[in-house]
This record gives sequence, structure tokens and C-alpha cells, in this order.
Amino acid sequence: METNFWTKLKKPIFVLAPMANVTDAAFRFLIAKYGRPDVMWTEFVSCDGLMSIGRERLLIDLKYDESERPIVAQIFGSKPENFFKTAQLLKEMGFDGIDINMGCPDKNIEKQGAGAKLMQNPSLAQEIILATKEGAGGLPVSVKTRIGYSKNTLSEWLPVLLQTKPAAITVHCRTRKEMSLVPARWEHVKEAVQIRDAFDGSKDKTLILGNGDVKNLTEAYQKVEETGCDGVMIGRGVFGNPWVFNRELMGKEISVEQKLKTMIEHTYLFEKLMVEHKDFNIMKKHYKAYVNGFDNAKELRIELMENAVDATAVEKITNDFIEKNFK
Repeated sequence: METNFWTKLKKPIFVLAPMANVTDAAFRFLIAKYGRPDVMWTEFVSCDGLMSIGRERLLIDLKYDESERPIVAQIFGSKPENFFKTAQLLKEMGFDGIDINMGCPDKNIEKQGAGAKLMQNPSLAQEIILATKEGAGGLPVSVKTRIGYSKNTLSEWLPVLLQTKPAAITVHCRTRKEMSLVPARWEHVKEAVQIRDAFDGSKDKTLILGNGDVKNLTEAYQKVEETGCDGVMIGRGVFGNPWVFNRELMGKEISVEQKLKTMIEHTYLFEKLMVEHKDFNIMKKHYKAYVNGFDNAKELRIELMENAVDATAVEKITNDFIEKNFK
């Protein structure tokens, strides 16, 4: 049975980036409703954690709704045996694909030899991909990475990954050292496509997706045009904008009132799905994004930062603001 959903997608492919404490089940449900991307990613989850007594606590990060399909679970770690077992678990949980994080610059993740650290350990990186593929039972396995650790080493690093035949590789076009402190350099996504094409001339070659600084679909189409990549992963462009992937709304403005009503809806969803597991204050980074770029936005933002304690409070504060400013 063909289980590789990637082969059925129409190019260019636009996908949602995994972002810790951002793209949780509540926000992804909203994105699926207002403008579903071609593929959804969960927040990343530790393989070691999933294989420990702490598993139950982590399962909330793997919660998903049928409307999100195809849904890919992103995992990180450095022990091939735990990737194998985690892949078996994710297959049982009904995921459509598995993605391995080989780009996260977080120091605690790197201490474990995981995330971006794997760029310095090519043989372990290969072992991990192969163990995941073995455990995945036919599910497609992909990788998200960067152009190198302290400098661009795509010409050495990418072939290492390509040898294991992942379904897709997302290239965040900065190094680990650069974090997100410099503008993304998309010429390296073009380079990645050229390396892939030279490596593999077959019809079902590994897809290359670009990632970094893309704010909307207009920019995403432009990047595909410029680089020849198969698609684009959008991360921060989704903040305060669950419509970002909606092709019908491309280039159109969402009204402030609509944005604020959606913010309330997002808050109630978070309260319903996440609040037992996560701190309500996580929502505040979303408020900063929703409440931006219109008259008196600062006043509303300050009030939400100070007084938003639950969804009811957010609804009241926001509706009072709408009443005062838009009626």
C-alpha cells in the first residue's frame, strides 16, 4: 500500500513550520479551518521523553484533529533505538509522516547531541534516519535542517542526508551559528536543489522545501520561482494570521474585527484543549501578533498583557475594545 502522501501533493507545496509552544493543537485546528496548508507539522517532541515514564506528559504535543491531514509528527533526539521505537508509536497513532529535527539551535537540545548538533555527526544522522524509516513501517520520513553549523556546508551535508532517501528535506537557509539573527539567504535553497538534482536524477527524488523569513504566499510563490524548490515552509508568517495559507485570500486584507474575533476563538480553543497541560500565558505571544498595525492596538495589547487570565476575560476585553473603536 502506498503510504507516501508526499508523492500525491501538487507542487508547489506549502507547509506549516513546527514551532514550540506556538503550533500546538489549538492553533493548528484554527489554521486548518481558515486556510489549511498542504502539510501540517506538530511541535517537536523528544524521542527520549516519549520512551520514558514522562511519555504521558508529552502526548499533548502529538494531539491532532482529522482536519489537519496530512499531519507530520516532528521528533528530536540522538539515540537511534529511541527513534525506531518512537516511529513505531507514531505509526500506531495514525500520523501520515515523521520529520526529524536536525536544525534546532537550542543549547539544551544540542547538549543531548540532538537538533543542529547532528550536522556535526553525519554518521549518527544517517543511522537515525534509517532507524526511523525502519520503525515507521512505510510512513514517509523527512528531515528539517540548516545550511551548516558555523558555515555553509551544504555540499557535504546534503548528500549525507540524500543517501538515506528521505521523502523531503526542509532547508532553513541560515547556519546554526546565525540562529535567526541574519536575513535568510535563499540562494542556498537554490544550491540545495542543484545538489539534489546532481545527486539523484530519478522521478521520485527527495523533495526540497525552503524555509526562512517568508511572510505570506505571495513571497512563497516568488521563492519557488527563484530557487526551483518543491515548496516552502512558513513559520513566523503564521503568527496572528491563521489565513496565511488560504490561496483564495492571497493578497487580501483581513479586517481588524475579524482578526480580533478569531483571536477570541483561538483563546477558547487553547483553554479547551491545552490549558490543563500548558500555561495560559503562552497565548500572550499570539495576542502581540493579532493586536498589531491598527489604531489603538497598543492600548488593547497592554490590557491583554496585564489582564488576560482566561478566555472569558479576553473575550470581554476584546469585545469592549471593538465596541469602543469599531461601532
